[in-house]
Amino acid sequence: MRNTGVEYGSADRTPVVLPEMAELLPPLTGEQLAALEADLLKNGCYAPIIVNEDMVIIDGHNRQSLCEKHGIPYKMAVFSFEDLLEAKRWAIENQRGRRNLEKWELGKIALKLRPDIEAKARANQSAAGGDKSEHGALFANSQKALSPVNTTQELADAVGIGHQTMSRVMQIDEHAPAAVKEALDSGELSVNQGYNITKQVQALPEEQREEAAAQAVELLKAKKDIQAIDAEADRRGKIAALFCKAFERAVLLTPTEVNVRIWVENTRMRPNEIEDSVKEARELAEVFSTIAGILETMLPGGPKDG
Repeated sequence: MRNTGVEYGSADRTPVVLPEMAELLPPLTGEQLAALEADLLKNGCYAPIIVNEDMVIIDGHNRQSLCEKHGIPYKMAVFSFEDLLEAKRWAIENQRGRRNLEKWELGKIALKLRPDIEAKARANQSAAGGDKSEHGALFANSQKALSPVNTTQELADAVGIGHQTMSRVMQIDEHAPAAVKEALDSGELSVNQGYNITKQVQALPEEQREEAAAQAVELLKAKKDIQAIDAEADRRGKIAALFCKAFERAVLLTPTEVNVRIWVENTRMRPNEIEDSVKEARELAEVFSTIAGILETMLPGGPKDG
């Protein structure tokens, strides 16, 4: 991939929208799309749309679509790619850092590259095994022979996930019941959980797998809910304990001038540390004052009941 340095304006050339490029990445959420639209309307399209030498959009489909919708001019930077597979991999890499995508979502993006990567693997295998054309054979030990392609590793590398995770995504895609895929799409299952359920139900007769998978998904969701409740109870307990300790320690203080001087002298507090302690003490005073105000609202006849 290289930037050719060539640029066109939207008034000069019309880009080509190729569905397999436009649909490579998940669509933006309504909120993300609205934010992008607001930015374009306010600031214009300050980043160029990336196209290849055939004017096919490689990156910037949403910006280009919104610019066309509102009549906003935009620039197109021409990049040169070896083939469409390289363009797809570059687009994924370019967008991956901008989006908070889960491993299942990344795996599904990688699966869209599978036909291209498998075609590359077959081409390399053919070259290594011998080219029957008039130019002669390319043997496996020839310097011209291409390296074999590990499809799963190539897919994993393309989206930045591990080989095992990609392998499990492929297994889920091929064998998982609909209930498992739906739960993964909604974020209710992890790839590992989806894979484990898929393996568990594969031993069952085909007509029983969907129901068994749905039950397993519901069981995991119930466990997740229980864990969330337990975590919330633990969080609330820690907050309560923290307040109790804060009050217990605060009431032990006798803030006389003598005691404060003893504190300063024995800790060898420097002037800058005294200044910091003054600031912290005033902040703590505000904290306890706020707590007192909230507690008053909980008393019978307090502001809340009035």
